[in-house]
Amino acid sequence: MTRPDLALARELEAALAFWQAAGVTHDFHDDATAWLAQAPLAPAPAAGTKRPGAERRPSGSAPAATQPAALRERGAAPPPTPATLRANLLGDSPPADLAAFHDWWMSAPGIAPAQTFPRIAPRGEQDAQLLVLVPQPEEGDRERLLEGPQGRLLANILAAMGLDERAVYLASALPCHTPIADLPALATGGMDQVTAHHLMLAAPRRVLVLGTALAPLLGGTGADGLREINQADRKVPVMTSETLEAMLHSPTLKARFWRRWMEWSASS
Repeated sequence: MTRPDLALARELEAALAFWQAAGVTHDFHDDATAWLAQAPLAPAPAAGTKRPGAERRPSGSAPAATQPAALRERGAAPPPTPATLRANLLGDSPPADLAAFHDWWMSAPGIAPAQTFPRIAPRGEQDAQLLVLVPQPEEGDRERLLEGPQGRLLANILAAMGLDERAVYLASALPCHTPIADLPALATGGMDQVTAHHLMLAAPRRVLVLGTALAPLLGGTGADGLREINQADRKVPVMTSETLEAMLHSPTLKARFWRRWMEWSASS
């Protein structure tokens, strides 16, 4: 029995030496461990008992520690969080033509949520074959809308469509680059009215919306829910797709956009 035990001991030593040389210094188990599981809740106190330090407060009111000091002194509940207020951003005398709108766009108060980046004007002529609407200027835009990589991608897309850039009206929903822009909230605050007025003055034949989050600014409720825009005595066909920024990093999105464009352009 001595020799087999000695052989087994040597095998174990050799195995441990192998794993130590491989850098394995811990053992592992097949059973899953809930590392992020929450600690169990403390049992509820029995009926008729009172927690230490607990105070009686009116039903429905917030705990005293979460209320502002002035409200705690009066025993009142804090006011509700105010909803987004809607503003008449166009004022009582909205721009009457596209040239006036461009001037207003570059100076009107209340329409630029971020002041870090310069305002960039739309470009193009009224009654364009296609109006392309993007969420905002590129971060590096200084003199012209979409001067960077997104603009180069759009130029290639338009060339593949057989469209001259001079026949396209290019606009952004916001006048300046705005990181982490909350487009639905801005729409509720009045920017939807500004966008509608802009499109009415531009009077394009078709609209290509590059950004599914732009739907609320156009009166839509979903990414694909908007098919046309009513303008006076006519309806303008609308196609909505992903942003240029997203397509820059995804060949799949580019291919999907092109398939949808071919189907849409054939039917509109």
